[in-house]
Amino acid sequence: MTAFLSLFRPSHLRKFWDVLRRDGFSAAMARARLYGRVILFNEGRSDLNSGASAHRHRPFLAFWESIAQEGAFHVTQAPAVLTRRRRIAVIGDLNLPQCKKYRVEQLTELWQENGVEVEYAHFLDFQRSADLIEKATHLCLYRLSQSEQASAYLYEARRLRMPVLYDIDDPLFSISAYATYSNAKEIGEGLRWHFLSQAASFASVMNACDIVSVSTPELQAHAGLYTTRPVFLRRNFADTESLSQGQAAARTVTDKMSASRPFTVAFSSGSNGREADFATIAADIERFVCGGANRRLLVIGHFDTSRFSPELLNRTETVPFGDYDEYLQTLAAADCMILPLTDDIFNRCKSGVRLIDATTVGLPCIATQVGDAGTMIEHGRTGFVVGDQCRWEDALSQLANDRAGAIEMGRRARAHLEQHWSARLAEPIIDRELVNWVMA
Repeated sequence: MTAFLSLFRPSHLRKFWDVLRRDGFSAAMARARLYGRVILFNEGRSDLNSGASAHRHRPFLAFWESIAQEGAFHVTQAPAVLTRRRRIAVIGDLNLPQCKKYRVEQLTELWQENGVEVEYAHFLDFQRSADLIEKATHLCLYRLSQSEQASAYLYEARRLRMPVLYDIDDPLFSISAYATYSNAKEIGEGLRWHFLSQAASFASVMNACDIVSVSTPELQAHAGLYTTRPVFLRRNFADTESLSQGQAAARTVTDKMSASRPFTVAFSSGSNGREADFATIAADIERFVCGGANRRLLVIGHFDTSRFSPELLNRTETVPFGDYDEYLQTLAAADCMILPLTDDIFNRCKSGVRLIDATTVGLPCIATQVGDAGTMIEHGRTGFVVGDQCRWEDALSQLANDRAGAIEMGRRARAHLEQHWSARLAEPIIDRELVNWVMA
């Protein structure tokens, strides 16, 4: 009964509400089920059984004690030296669907080009994680902060003389990024302080690994301020399945040239706090949407539209996040995607995943120069990068006034995505040094 009641602690309810707002009902319930099993039945955490700390991580401890007593605890060569195959075990925090997709699941397709196998596990699933490490030649810790689990995985990897990579796609290790984050007031003071308090914990695990991989050049440079480990670039990309899903979603929309159909501007709010980003262009968007006939704004995900004027709100449709197929179908019904970001350290490190999502269904995107999305656009050909030479209203008006041209720009954007931003062990997706590190 005590364990059951602990499910309803205020801290647990706040976490559930945060995930619900950020990722939707399905993700919130999935995470609640995971932690419910952990709390009630000890599932997925064979290392977290009750008892003294010295008795935790039992799957490793019994094994370690046995081989130590047999004089076989230390190995002389790493698995990667003893075998010509390569197998990467990825152990991480897999609770965020977008992060799991772009930083973990896609690795299988990326590395298969070189015959490298990739398997992954949630870090709380100790038994599976331990099994993967025993079969692996390389360990990748994704988005992990300090914990007894992370320490055990690192300890076993070091016992095996296994190379260890730390992968991260947000500056979670950075006090300076969170302290100056423009969206902080939107996510709440309590959550902001939580992130600030955890930054050193992320940095500690990062610095315990051999090398680091990150998702954008700005994050690469920023991580270099917090670690002396080599930091390499492994950008997010469009995998084959996403390209196929996007193509299928685009085929369901057949009326984009209809004069009666409103020109639709999509804004995807993938996480809490995007109100601050949108606020930087709110006046421009309102002038455009309300300044012409047959125009509308489509907001996808978590967003507070109560701040909109009555005129803009009347022309705004809001759609919650569903699964990835539903998300792409919603995007496909739009005519373009807008990607505004406030200019701060955290946002400069942002990757272009929202651009990738939109481009898979053939949408042209209009992005700021902040973050990595702008580097993925050929300005004026596959989309627009807003700056000194281009304003939001100008770009939107050009697309709205030439729907055939907007459709063609979306087609070019999709072709550009396939040619330059799909799975490949080459730049701009991945640094050659990182490939060499795995294959050495």
